[in-house]
Amino acid sequence: MRAAGYTPITYDNLSTGWQEAVKFGPFEQGDLLDRARLDEVFAAYQPSAVMHFAALSQVGESMVKPGLYWHNNVTGSLNLIEAAVAANCQNFVFSSTCATYGDQDNVVLDEDCAQHPINAYGASKRAIEDILRDFEAAHGLRHVIFRYFNVAGADPEAEVGEFHQPETHLIPLVLDAVAGKRDALTIFGTDYDTPDGTCIRDYVHVMDLVEAHVLGLKWLSEDKQSRVFNLGTGTGFSVREVVDQAGHVTNAPVPMIEGDRRPGDCTRLVSGSLRASQELGWRPDRSTMKQMVQDAWRWHQTGHYEK
Repeated sequence: MRAAGYTPITYDNLSTGWQEAVKFGPFEQGDLLDRARLDEVFAAYQPSAVMHFAALSQVGESMVKPGLYWHNNVTGSLNLIEAAVAANCQNFVFSSTCATYGDQDNVVLDEDCAQHPINAYGASKRAIEDILRDFEAAHGLRHVIFRYFNVAGADPEAEVGEFHQPETHLIPLVLDAVAGKRDALTIFGTDYDTPDGTCIRDYVHVMDLVEAHVLGLKWLSEDKQSRVFNLGTGTGFSVREVVDQAGHVTNAPVPMIEGDRRPGDCTRLVSGSLRASQELGWRPDRSTMKQMVQDAWRWHQTGHYEK
């Protein structure tokens, strides 16, 4: 964002994030459930737009703790949306998810597909999309909704990368297993109706995602209509294909064990949409599996944040 001419103000409660990752603008600690703190930060900076990334996002956890996800994701987002409107900040970019579509095998997923989420994480994100539409109708809050597919990779300069506690994302888990930081990678489900029996997902490089968000801000700055965009490449990779690519990039074996399916996991989630490329001019040029694993591995070798 800084390279595109914006000064990003990061607002985070640091429950899963890392202050060390804030490198390009001011940091303000706070929780989305704290409306007074939100109002204070809006008043201090008077931002021209909001980019809303914050959420609890573990599908498995959302299946057993749905109340946590509805409260944190939806109530927190409603606070943020209301604070933005109160501060007359009328441009809003929201990171939604392909999980709002649910399990629609053999369907080309575009932005007009029905949304039938099968877990509380996806359902909470769909609810926030509905809130944004209502606030546009009532208050003129213009928005861009990005439905992400699986985000992967790292900053090519290895300054910022993926690090979660606990780690739940496939590529960091694979690289942890290669590096000996965990005994083995567990593959959850090998009996799906796919060529190799493992789930298939569409992966997007995080730097391509950043570019999409810059284009989303440009879209809003040009007074265009609120819009939903899928952010995916249209190419799916199975879990085993990701593991194989990691083995090639690292030139090391990936220790694996096979486990049962996880509740809430879909068989196949792949974008079939060209809307982002046709309307925003988005080009996910770094989103090859080889490039995403290479950049993630470079970051992985630098060491991680310590909490």
